[in-house]
Amino acid sequence: MSKTAALASFVESTPPGELADVTKAINSILGDDSVQDLAPAFEKYNEEQFATVKLPGGSAEVIVSSYNSLGDGRYYDVESQSSYVFDHSTQKASGVQSYVLDSDHSDLVKSLVKSLGTHASEHYPKSSIGVYPTEDDTQLAILTVANKYSPSNFWNGRWRSSYTYSPSSGSITGAIKVDVHYYEDGNVRLLTNKEVSLNVSSGAGASEIVRQIANAEKKYQEDLNKAFGSLSEGAFKSLRRQLPITRQKIEWEKISGYRLGQDIGGGRAR
Repeated sequence: MSKTAALASFVESTPPGELADVTKAINSILGDDSVQDLAPAFEKYNEEQFATVKLPGGSAEVIVSSYNSLGDGRYYDVESQSSYVFDHSTQKASGVQSYVLDSDHSDLVKSLVKSLGTHASEHYPKSSIGVYPTEDDTQLAILTVANKYSPSNFWNGRWRSSYTYSPSSGSITGAIKVDVHYYEDGNVRLLTNKEVSLNVSSGAGASEIVRQIANAEKKYQEDLNKAFGSLSEGAFKSLRRQLPITRQKIEWEKISGYRLGQDIGGGRAR
């Protein structure tokens, strides 16, 4: 594997909220010029992760994705009716211009933006949403991303949901992805990918489409909670080491309150 390919794999596997740290590490080892060689990897990462950016003079963060790309590093946002240039290595926006969506589904897109925004604000703190026509204007991409970073507590997380809605058939297909990184005295990462397939009546309104999406996301969150709740009675008890380094038995009923590195692994005291 070449040096560029190896570094690109590091960039593309970067946990949520940690791209700046990875970029800094690459610069300190190989110099600033190396980042220029990784431009395609940064672009791929930001578009796949639905990177968010606050536009100059704006208050809300907008999404960067392949669905709202205009080419040459420029992207558009439906709600603010603007386009902007996005620097993938620094994750900064500039060159804001007016942009009017040209689509046969413009009215539905605007209604979906409003309904989806209400849903996201109620259920996902610090979230951004986007609704964009596909390239051939026969379908709509419906995106939600919610980030929560807490580097002082050694964890960062991201929720991504993306769906493709076909107005002619009423089908909604997509996926929900959760990515959480915990790295206090250890390195643990949760990656999930839940495929979703839904149907609404042909010509359904925005509220019905978002209601179906909201129900699917609620069920998935409940399933995740149940899975974590069963860890204390299942996977954790199956660990080969019965006693941690502290030589004290783990109180399994309190497992959700343990700090991985310090309490279970005998990490440093504070």
